[in-house]
Amino acid sequence: MFNNLGLPEVLMLLLFGLIIFGPDQLPKIAADLGRMIRQLRRMATEATTDIRNELGPEFEHMDLASLNPRSFIEKHLLADDDDDSPGARPRTSDQADAAAAIKAAPAPYDADAT
Repeated sequence: MFNNLGLPEVLMLLLFGLIIFGPDQLPKIAADLGRMIRQLRRMATEATTDIRNELGPEFEHMDLASLNPRSFIEKHLLADDDDDSPGARPRTSDQADAAAAIKAAPAPYDADAT
């Protein structure tokens, strides 16, 4: 979530926090924020554990991260179609023709949009 925060951004956030809350309340607010993040992580871990327990032993090796919509789209729609891995399913001729047509089609261009 905060992967692209660098040192300048963090310093600016600290400066704004110092100006808005003052030097006496900033440590208390930072401690409360840290406590809240720990509690949210613990709740997420407990929810994941509860889901795994409710699904039963037949789903214990299932990767719950693959159920994330973003991961699902990356895996199924944006994956390379030229996958020759041993677990890959063979494509039918219709699927191969459709994949070739998609790759050969030019990208849409709208002159009015620019």
